Amino acid sequence: MSYFKKAKVGDKVYGLIFGKGKIVECYEDSHYVIMVKFSNGHEVAYTEDGIPNWGNFKKQTCFYRKDVDLSKVDFSPAQKVLSNKKIIKLREKGELEVRLPSGIWASIKKCPESYIEDICQKEQYHLFRKKDKS
Repeated sequence: MSYFKKAKVGDKVYGLIFGKGKIVECYEDSHYVIMVKFSNGHEVAYTEDGIPNWGNFKKQTCFYRKDVDLSKVDFSPAQKVLSNKKIIKLREKGELEVRLPSGIWASIKKCPESYIEDICQKEQYHLFRKKDKS
């Protein structure tokens, strides 16, 4: 696949997790070939296929900005704020989604445990919703 094979420092990218970013480093002899700095300050290394070095992602989450069409991505707010008990119940059933910093909804299974714990400790329950059946 080698999506980022010809990447260079300064290329603009969009990560499904953190949103807009820019390539700040390129590595030749490494599993992770680029380092991206996002507008929120996070820095994440990616393979040449666009897979990040954290989380349980097995698919590409980083793309060149010119290649991204976000018209079909769900950015809508949660319809209702879930209670702490409801969040735990939906999490056990595998029916819980979390809103990523980029605004995109993703399955809670794909996010690092520390991100989920941080949201819960801050009682930001509006960042959770029940997964759509469709």
